[in-house]
Amino acid sequence: MIIIGSDHAGYALKESLKQNLEKQNLAYVDCGCDGSSVDYPDIAETVCRRVLKDSASNAKGVIICGTGVGVSIAANKIVGIRAALCADYYTAKYTRKHNDSNVICLGGRTLGADVAWELLNVWLNTEFIGGRHSMRVNKIKSIEERENKEKNNE
Repeated sequence: MIIIGSDHAGYALKESLKQNLEKQNLAYVDCGCDGSSVDYPDIAETVCRRVLKDSASNAKGVIICGTGVGVSIAANKIVGIRAALCADYYTAKYTRKHNDSNVICLGGRTLGADVAWELLNVWLNTEFIGGRHSMRVNKIKSIEERENKEKNNE
């Protein structure tokens, strides 16, 4: 399952990507927006919470704002999310292959629709290779656990 959302700056790109997902018969859930002005942290949180909720089904998230930077910052505040801002093929491929990213962030004002689809397509079709990279992803999870403990001890 693909969970997709955007703010108003990413709306046109989101709609274009949804058309490509439909052509490929890929199931998705649209978490907004409808083109009206919204705050990107709200969309990022909605998409990420849904990705975590549907993680048993290997859900992946796609979040789009003007540059992709804002949604990536917001998304990475949520424990369990490994969001990657992608603007090139190599990054889109290797963030899945090595980092097991579960959310891709894209810029609606910085990427054309064809490039964005290429990035999303390679990201969706690349598997995490594990091995030594699993140890590194586990270290990221350990950082999250320590942060949560520190917050709870305050």
